[in-house]
Amino acid sequence: QVQLVESGGGLVQAGGSLRLSCAASGRTFSSYVVGWFRQAPGKEREFAAAINWSGGSTSYTDSVKGRFTISRDNAKNTVYLQMNSLKPEDTAVYYCAARFKRITVPAGEYDYWGQGTQVTVSS
Repeated sequence: QVQLVESGGGLVQAGGSLRLSCAASGRTFSSYVVGWFRQAPGKEREFAAAINWSGGSTSYTDSVKGRFTISRDNAKNTVYLQMNSLKPEDTAVYYCAARFKRITVPAGEYDYWGQGTQVTVSS
């Protein structure tokens, strides 16, 4: 069992930066793939980025490539999402999620979810 808690959201101007954190409980956290998803009002939840258990493999959706960086510190049971050059279209609730084995994109393939943190980018 893994419990996830996101933090770091807030209001930022376009072009600014935020760093989201996903803190996990559970002794086997280092065994899990962790993904970041986002959901804007009236839209479906979408994949943003994911990282494998070691941090050696990452994946990003095209719209955030070159602007977002996912990383993890297994000693601290925490995964980060550094978001730079933010755009108004990045406004959403951001969720972290965890699953075993390999990185996948569909939200339905992740087993554990946090409660989400709001990110608002003003123009």
